[in-house]
Amino acid sequence: MNIAQLLLRTAAVYPDRPAILHGERVLCDYRTFARRASSIAAGLRAKGYAPDDRAAVFMGNCPEYLEVLYGIWWAGLVAVPVNAKLHPRELAYVLENAEACCLFVSADLAPATLPVVATTPTVNQVFMPGAREYEQLLESAPMPPEHRAADDLAWLFYTSGTTGHPKGVMETHRNLLGMTSCYFSDVDPVDPDDAIVYAAPMSHGAGLYNFPHVLKAARHVVPASGGFDPDELCGLAERLGRLSLFAAPTMVKRLVEHIAASGADPRGFKTIVYGGGPMYVEDIRKGLDLMGKRFVQIYGQGECPMTITALSREQLGDRDHPRWAERIASVGVAQTLVEVKVAAADGKALPAGATGEILVRGDVVMAGYWRNPEATAKTLRDGWLWTGDMGSLDADGFLTLKDRSKDVIISGGSNIYPREVEEILLKHPAVREASVVGRADPEWGEIVVAFVVADDLTGAELDALCLDHIARFKRPKQYHFVDSLPKNNYGKVLKTELRQRLD
Repeated sequence: MNIAQLLLRTAAVYPDRPAILHGERVLCDYRTFARRASSIAAGLRAKGYAPDDRAAVFMGNCPEYLEVLYGIWWAGLVAVPVNAKLHPRELAYVLENAEACCLFVSADLAPATLPVVATTPTVNQVFMPGAREYEQLLESAPMPPEHRAADDLAWLFYTSGTTGHPKGVMETHRNLLGMTSCYFSDVDPVDPDDAIVYAAPMSHGAGLYNFPHVLKAARHVVPASGGFDPDELCGLAERLGRLSLFAAPTMVKRLVEHIAASGADPRGFKTIVYGGGPMYVEDIRKGLDLMGKRFVQIYGQGECPMTITALSREQLGDRDHPRWAERIASVGVAQTLVEVKVAAADGKALPAGATGEILVRGDVVMAGYWRNPEATAKTLRDGWLWTGDMGSLDADGFLTLKDRSKDVIISGGSNIYPREVEEILLKHPAVREASVVGRADPEWGEIVVAFVVADDLTGAELDALCLDHIARFKRPKQYHFVDSLPKNNYGKVLKTELRQRLD
C-alpha cells in the first residue's frame, strides 16, 4: 500500500480538521493538504517522472515540506530527504548516488544549491516553493495515488556516517507503515486534538513521525523559527496545547533547563519522544522531576527507523519499581513488530547481562543499502540487522546501550564503554557535558580521555569521583576542559572530531 493512502483517507474522513500550521497560524486543513499533494503528484507525472524515480528534497523545516513529501509518494516516486545542513559537495554526492531526477529546494538554500544541480546530469528540474515552477505543479488537476506494493521503495535515507560517503538506506512502504503501527502500540496514542511540532530536522526522525499524526488527523506545526528554540516551544505548548515532539537528548536537556530557569508551565506539552543519542540518567531524572510523565525514549537507526526498542512514559515514571534506576538508564524493551537479541560475533544469542552486538529483525528493517550489495551483505545477515551498537539485555528484556562498537575503548585488554564513564562524570554538579574517547597508547593499546564542559573544576576532583564509582582502570587518564563539544545537526557529539584533536 502506498503510504500516501494515509493522507487520502484522513482527508476523506476529517477534511475540515486543521492540518498544517506555521507557528500558531493555520495554513490549511486536511482537504487542502491532500489536494495540494495530489496536484504536486500530477504535475510531476505530467513532466514525465515515473514511479520509482527519485525526487530529492533539500529544504529546511518549512510548511511546504509535508506536501512535497506526500506529493512525491502520491506520484509513486521515491523521496530522498537530504539534511539541509550538508555542504554543497555532500549534497552533490547524494544527488549523483541516488540519481535524483528532480530537486525540491527552499529559497534560502537555492543560491548555493543551483551550481551543484548544474553539474548533476540526472537532475533536470528544480522546484522551489513560491517560484513559478512549483506553482505550476499546484495548478495540475489532482490524480489518485499511484499503486505501490508494500516492498516498493518509499524513502531513501542517507546515513550521516562519520567516515567515508553516506550510504542510502532503502526504506519501503512496509517499513514506514510498520513504524507507524509501532508508534501507536509502543510510543504514544494520538488523537485529533494533538499537535506535533517539528523542532528537529524533518529530513530525519522528526519527519518520520508525521505518519501517525496524519493518520489520526492531528495538527502539524512548523515553528516560525524553523527549528529548536526552547522559549518558542514553550509558547506554542501554552497556546496550542497537547504538543508532542521528537528531540535529541541534547535538545531535551536544553528545554528542561529553560523551563527550570524561566518558570514556564510545561502542562501544554503532551509527549516528548527522545532518541538519536545517549540520554544520561541525571538529565532524564531532572526532566522527570520538572515535567512529570511526559517522556518516552526510543532507540532506532535509519536502517530500522525509530523502531528497535522503546521505554514508555509509564516505565520512566514508575519510581516505585525496585529497578527503576536501572530501567531509566536503559532504552526499554523491543517494540511490537521486531525481535531484538544481543549476540556474539558468530550471531549466537548471549545470556542476560552479557555485552555483545545488538541485532534486530522484523518488517521495519530496511530492504538494504542503495546499490551497495557489499555493505548490505555485511549488515543484513541471516535475516538479522547487525546494528553496530553494543549493549546488554536484562532478564526482563530491557536493553541497555553501551556504545557503538567502534567507540569501545580497549585498554590493557579490557573493554571500556565510554557511556559508563560519561554517566559518572555527569554526576558532578559542575559538569554540564562530557564525552569520552580512546587515545592510542604504546603501553596500554588505548587510554581513556575525557572532554568536559564544566565550571571551575579540576581533573583531580573528577578522578576522585570516578574512583568512588567505577573500577580504577576505567577512569580517564587525561581530562580536557573545553567550552563546548562538537555536535552535528541532530545534537550528536562528534567523537571523530574529538579524536582528531588528540592527534
